[in-house]
Amino acid sequence: MNIDHINISAPKDLLREVKYFYCTVLNLQEGYRPSSSRPGFWLYSGDRPLVHLTESKMHYGGEWRGYLDHVAFQTEDLAAVVEGLKLLGVSYRKTHVPDTGVTQLFFEDPAGTGLEVNSIDRS
Repeated sequence: MNIDHINISAPKDLLREVKYFYCTVLNLQEGYRPSSSRPGFWLYSGDRPLVHLTESKMHYGGEWRGYLDHVAFQTEDLAAVVEGLKLLGVSYRKTHVPDTGVTQLFFEDPAGTGLEVNSIDRS
């Protein structure tokens, strides 16, 4: 398991300031972002998109809990993650990112922190 990226979700004007900050201070570069239902940016360090910025007026579920939307992990054993979630009775949402071969799981930990786990189909 590796940390894949962080996602910051904020209103449009603040999101542009956040993008400028990360590009200026951490020397990240705006790069390719797959199509999404919400506007935003992916900021890269080399070939890795480390910071995902997503435009949002509210956090999922309508309750604002801050701008750190979620932390993402990457795994080669998505089935084991699903098994653990089912064992604990944690609900999750599964999606596929078009044209990337990536399957994603979205869920929350007991403290309400948003989590994403990504797996790349290597077949």
